[in-house]
Amino acid sequence: MADTPEMTEEEKMAAEWAAAEAAPAAPAAAEGEAPEGGTARVLSQNEIDSLLGFGDAAEGDQENSGIMALINSALVNYERLPMLEVVFDRLVRMMSTSLRNFTSDNVEVSLDQITSVRFGDYLNSIPLPAMLCVFKAEEWDNSGLMTIDSAMIYSIVDVLLGGRRGTAQMRIEGRPYTTIERNLVERLVRVVLADMSGAFDPLSPVTFRFDRLETNPRFATIARPANAAVLAKLRIDMEDRGGRIEVLIPYATLEPIRELLLQMFMGEKFGRDSIWETHLGNELLMTDMKMNAVLDEVTVPLYEVMNWKPGSRLMLNVKADDLVSLRAGEVTLFQGRMGSLNGHVAVRVEEAPLRDRPEEPL
Repeated sequence: MADTPEMTEEEKMAAEWAAAEAAPAAPAAAEGEAPEGGTARVLSQNEIDSLLGFGDAAEGDQENSGIMALINSALVNYERLPMLEVVFDRLVRMMSTSLRNFTSDNVEVSLDQITSVRFGDYLNSIPLPAMLCVFKAEEWDNSGLMTIDSAMIYSIVDVLLGGRRGTAQMRIEGRPYTTIERNLVERLVRVVLADMSGAFDPLSPVTFRFDRLETNPRFATIARPANAAVLAKLRIDMEDRGGRIEVLIPYATLEPIRELLLQMFMGEKFGRDSIWETHLGNELLMTDMKMNAVLDEVTVPLYEVMNWKPGSRLMLNVKADDLVSLRAGEVTLFQGRMGSLNGHVAVRVEEAPLRDRPEEPL
């Protein structure tokens, strides 16, 4: 080969730039493949969205995947309180009857769902305009919240003021509620609160007392924003009218009856079975037990014991009128005096040490 003249620094740099511009762009690494010479794995955007709980990959399942599961992991699931569902089912039946009497109309009440929410998240999700009722649980010394949506407010006002059936749905105006509307809604709330008290009565007597009505959620704060609460959504249908009522009870309010709400059925006793306890007690009373009458106990060296023969005598440090211990195993049950009865050696019980002790529960 012919020798080429040596290139200057400027020519070398120009050649490198020209080669870089002429070379095609390196193909991007395939999704999920590690780069050449390394072990790192590049995640696609869809995989990142799926892990975080966003995007199409997590649609319909956001609350149960990724970071949303971590956020909601501190919430207490209402299913851990099985009796709550029984209480709200009873509330639905009672409200169906009481609201029919209250409105003189055909009313159907249904329970949509029972969920656990954070109090702050629920306040931010309330669609306005709405009325929020703060009520007190007297015996539990805490509060709860009831939300009546605008459709329910105008429906109950229309029904109680004699509105005709079959009319078009009233247009909801962005105006403050009037005094008449607030008074009619308050009457509805008092009926629902009375039914709630009746629904909890078989479990624990409680009185829910109406406190106040608010239209601004900020004025209805009864718990810290991060506190967990039980939310029950009720649907009320009055033929072509109706709306929703939502009852929110913080877990702090339910704490006094938490043990009762943990029952799988009404009247359940945790860890106890009265029938089995009664049977066990009766069988114990009929059990045969071996007892020993101990006159005295002495300590003797082993070499003396080895020298015992028939006829050997063992001296006991007791007198004829000393008490004899009656034992079952190592436990002394009674003490008595030695004697004879019908030609048999007998012990007359003088003391019962165990009966003087307080009885311990089984």
